[in-house]
Amino acid sequence: MSLNERWGATWRALGAAPPQGLFEEVIGRYAEGQRHYHTQRHLEECFEVLDAVRADPERPAEIELALWFHDAVYDTRRHDNERRSAEWARSVADGAGLDAAVGERVAALIMATRHEATPAGADAGVLVDVDLSILGAEAQRFDEYERDVRAEYDWVPEVVFRRERRKILEQILGRERIYSTQRMRESHEARARANLTRSLAALARRKPRPVQAALALAIVAAGIAGFVLDGPLWLAFAATGAVVLLYELAAP
Repeated sequence: MSLNERWGATWRALGAAPPQGLFEEVIGRYAEGQRHYHTQRHLEECFEVLDAVRADPERPAEIELALWFHDAVYDTRRHDNERRSAEWARSVADGAGLDAAVGERVAALIMATRHEATPAGADAGVLVDVDLSILGAEAQRFDEYERDVRAEYDWVPEVVFRRERRKILEQILGRERIYSTQRMRESHEARARANLTRSLAALARRKPRPVQAALALAIVAAGIAGFVLDGPLWLAFAATGAVVLLYELAAP
């Protein structure tokens, strides 16, 4: 089912009609240039997983609406994306004539995707499991996800990104269970833990610092040139640079 068809199915299940042009606006958000992981592909993958656990939710149509909007507002320089996404979804639900309780429940579901606490309720558990399903993807897809997340935070210095990313992944890995639903635990839990463990090990390995490595290489080159032109004393200079360069390339 295409995203366009799924959009219509979501609203039919809700028993309402969406505002004209809203689909294009929502899809346009997921196509913003600063996004690399939180794109239309993320939506498509989430809906595929939701189809697999569809028997679990209490209000599946509301989960679908929450899924459409859960990353509709996404700016890595802000910390209120979920709140703004939830407010937009609530406003849309109210404007479409849905009961006010529907808008409140959808907004609460979106707020659950902040992943700060164990989901409260079956529907929140399903939505959060779906949103975190990428953690239990095949290793190649998970690694692609990791690269895409880094690209979305390309403005963050490497050392800061690694520190903060480790905190997030350690918090998730430290949970007794990553997934709330039985189906997701059976299909994704083991692979998610393996992926997170591998990612944390990679984050713990320090990358060579380009400036220091380049400086060390320059010292080596100068030492060799000095040896050729002026004699053995320059070998010590070259050796010092070589030691620094090797440290930068090999240090954990």
